[in-house]
Amino acid sequence: MQPFELPDFYLPYPARLNPHLEPTRVHSRAWARDMGMLDETRDPGTPDIWDEAELDAHDYPLLCAYTHPDCDGPELDLITDWYVWVFYFDDHFLEVFKKPQDHTGARSYLDRLPLFMSLEPPEATNAVERGLADLWARTVPSRSDAWRERFAVSTDNLLRESLWELRNISDGRVPNPVEYIEMRRKVGGAPWSADLVEHAAGVEIPERVVATRPLRVLKDTFSDGVHLRNDIFSYQRETEREGEINNCVLVMERFLDVAPQTAADTVNDLLTSRLRQFENTTLTELPQLFEEASLDPSERAAVAAYVKGLQDWQSGGHEWHESSSRYMNKRSLGMSAARLPAIVKSARLSVPHVPHQKVGPTPLPDFDVPYRARVNPHRARAGRNCIEWAGLMGMFSPHPRLPVPIWNPDKLRGCALEICAASISPDLSADALDLATQWLAVGTYGDDYFPAVYNRDRDMAGAKLFNARVPGLLPLDLGDTPAPENAFEKGLADLWRRTAAPMDDRGRREFRASVEHMVESWVWELNNHLQGRVPDPVDYVEMRRHTFGSEMTMALSRIEHSAAIPAEVFRTRTLRELDVSAMDVACLMNDVFSYQKEIEYEGELNNGLLAVQHFFDCGRDEALPIVNDLITSRRRQFEHLVANDLPALCDDLALDGRARTALDAYVEEIRDWMAGILKWHRESDRYDERAVPARDLRPTGLGTSAVRAFLTQAARG
Repeated sequence: MQPFELPDFYLPYPARLNPHLEPTRVHSRAWARDMGMLDETRDPGTPDIWDEAELDAHDYPLLCAYTHPDCDGPELDLITDWYVWVFYFDDHFLEVFKKPQDHTGARSYLDRLPLFMSLEPPEATNAVERGLADLWARTVPSRSDAWRERFAVSTDNLLRESLWELRNISDGRVPNPVEYIEMRRKVGGAPWSADLVEHAAGVEIPERVVATRPLRVLKDTFSDGVHLRNDIFSYQRETEREGEINNCVLVMERFLDVAPQTAADTVNDLLTSRLRQFENTTLTELPQLFEEASLDPSERAAVAAYVKGLQDWQSGGHEWHESSSRYMNKRSLGMSAARLPAIVKSARLSVPHVPHQKVGPTPLPDFDVPYRARVNPHRARAGRNCIEWAGLMGMFSPHPRLPVPIWNPDKLRGCALEICAASISPDLSADALDLATQWLAVGTYGDDYFPAVYNRDRDMAGAKLFNARVPGLLPLDLGDTPAPENAFEKGLADLWRRTAAPMDDRGRREFRASVEHMVESWVWELNNHLQGRVPDPVDYVEMRRHTFGSEMTMALSRIEHSAAIPAEVFRTRTLRELDVSAMDVACLMNDVFSYQKEIEYEGELNNGLLAVQHFFDCGRDEALPIVNDLITSRRRQFEHLVANDLPALCDDLALDGRARTALDAYVEEIRDWMAGILKWHRESDRYDERAVPARDLRPTGLGTSAVRAFLTQAARG
């Protein structure tokens, strides 16, 4: 018996079938046998994984014929062999390493596999190695070095992050939704599939646009769509037969404390939201990118073919899930009519937001941030010096496009940015605290300046020019900069010279990138305003880390420890997750504190609490406990990483005592950062429009039980 009825999926594109399906079925069966993947040809000591009947029932050629309907026969054979290999790897890893929870063996096994992504691999010892060596030799000769590198990284991520799944199973730990979405992209393999779409279509994305936001979002939304759909179909197989806990339906079931049916419907709504984000990016961001990057007609055609290939994959992948014996795919008769409320809810996701709704004061929950906020003794001096510096930069001066100055000394004094700086960096010297406070000031001023000038006039062209000038104000060689055109630019150029001078080249590049990301994210916010569009919740969380400036402030802390901590450490999944989990705590807390000010008074729609409201079609009081639970889960994930993943990372990389001590100090600084952000929000008057009396600053009494009741009622229509 199925644990839930399959929801009504958003399927905007028809699935088509490649005419070379039958020859590919014959080819892939023979290839799997030759590689030793079938029981009759398996290597000695290898457990039973597949027999021919099971391979035929899974029908991976049908998957590839649906997902790549236009490629020729030899290309379909190659693509299908890759999918036979990746599914075999998944099932082999389950039997050999996941079920016995063999961490040491798994790590040794995975460490060898990159050796086979070479045209001169070592001798293979098992079917996974043998298949990878064969596929690599057949795939990469026709590709550029840049594509080879991207595909190697995607393949290694797909293999390597299986350890993350194994650790969760061993710990009995179901991840939180944000953690799950980000990690599933790597271990689930869809970014790898997106790279193969380029190969199947006979195109390559121009290297100069691969890392831009539109192309990143297209790949991420494609990946999320593929994985979320798979999680719905594979829930029964994974939870009942495999003991798997890394499944988004289960994640939502535990996080929201709801029944499997409600959880599956919620995951389907998220799937729909991600597919619509894909469409929105294609239609609104790609045309701008084409012009800004000056892509020639052939390059634009390559990107268009890639987008079409991703669309074909979504439609074809769904069609295959409906028919493969690998998944639960039975439907009750008449369910389409019964699930009509789900269709209506999905359509509602694209309804424009009505700004300036009266929402009243936000009842603040108990935030799970159990760290003691310390205060730098130089705080008062930093506040005085910040006001003087802001005046020198022109932040209190009139602007020609505005009726009144954006800031005045009293407004900056009320913001109390020195409280924030003094709490997130309690041990800095007086001069260093001055600098940190002024960085907060320039970021906060920019956050006010940008919407006042560009959102007000809906001036996307001006906003793009504003963003394009930022790199010139942050020269890596500390050379000349263009004459500043406004107080933000003057402040940015002044702080850069004072901050970057003692940095090495790596530190300057990383810090400059964080500032560029912050300003670029303001353009993203403006784009949402021009469309009247509340952001997709996943896109919102990922962009919010930039808009809040958290990446910028954390970059300064990383640079401080760069002499003791090797650069490779900061590039690991563990350090990245430490950073972003803490960023999410701070950003979502800010969204709660600023909710009334932003929604009621400013007409803002880039707010996490609002994004949750819009996604669940619920009120603020139903959305608030969900946001607070997410803050709690991200903060606890931070500590889980510190207690479990960080020691393992130190051992894996054989870090010396100096590096380990520096990492411990870095962790303490992030704790100070979270505690300081909360202290500042409680003491600053920046969000005074909320006008919440002190007696109302208590726990709301809302919890997951209220959310569960709401969602269960919604599921009943």
